[in-house]
Amino acid sequence: MTERFPRDRFDDVTDGPRVGAHRGARRRGRGWIAFAWAALATGVLVLAGVLVLALLNGSYSFPGATSSPSRSSSPSATASAEPSASSEPSETPSPSQESSGAASPADQGETSVVVLNGTTTSGLAARASTALTSAGWQVASTGDAGTTGTTTSAVYYQQPEQQAVAQGIANALGITAVQQSAAFPNADVSVVLGADYGG
Repeated sequence: MTERFPRDRFDDVTDGPRVGAHRGARRRGRGWIAFAWAALATGVLVLAGVLVLALLNGSYSFPGATSSPSRSSSPSATASAEPSASSEPSETPSPSQESSGAASPADQGETSVVVLNGTTTSGLAARASTALTSAGWQVASTGDAGTTGTTTSAVYYQQPEQQAVAQGIANALGITAVQQSAAFPNADVSVVLGADYGG
């Protein structure tokens, strides 16, 4: 049985001006618009959560510091992750060279430093970065190197005038291999940690 309402003035059709409110027919497709907005919001929230977790785990760092080393797949870049036999004299300086040629954190100046994990051990770059920061060095960013099979840790510098800073950082981490290389163009000094790094 249909529910009936008492008769009122809106039931009378007159020739005068309209009285009351008139609601148009509901447009089709409004439910899909609400669904699309909900799906978009869910996607944004999931992406933000994944990014936050990646940053907390240390498996991602901001671009501009580590993106180029991880993409580098040239043979020279991969080979430079481990010290070569021909350049051994310059990479393993004598104790007198270490003491005279190494810079202190106060000498870092504008030299940018990144720490890269060349192994499958998670959090290794973050531990080394903490050790450097505790020693007074400024680390721009941390991340993963282009390879996970690095066995020997090394410190690479771009310009000859950055060698002293690279040597000081190597001394702070207990790394003996220091080498000039253009394989890591996004930082002045790049630390690539290998399986020999104990943290």
